[in-house]
Amino acid sequence: MTNKPDRTRRWRTASYSGSGNNCVQVTADARPGIAVRDSKHPHGPVLVFTAGAWETFTRTIKASATTRQEL
Repeated sequence: MTNKPDRTRRWRTASYSGSGNNCVQVTADARPGIAVRDSKHPHGPVLVFTAGAWETFTRTIKASATTRQEL
């Protein structure tokens, strides 16, 4: 995790974020990985994941969502 602001990154809001500014923003501009931040605190801490860790995380979330829909 880093507290260093980086205004050069191109952040995008996650497609499943809700309304009311409860958003997670991501960028692939965090070499060598993926950075994630809370849109309510754009100058706050940023989590940086390796590409492999991000892939595992997103695959797990998608599988969990599919499982819940089948129940």
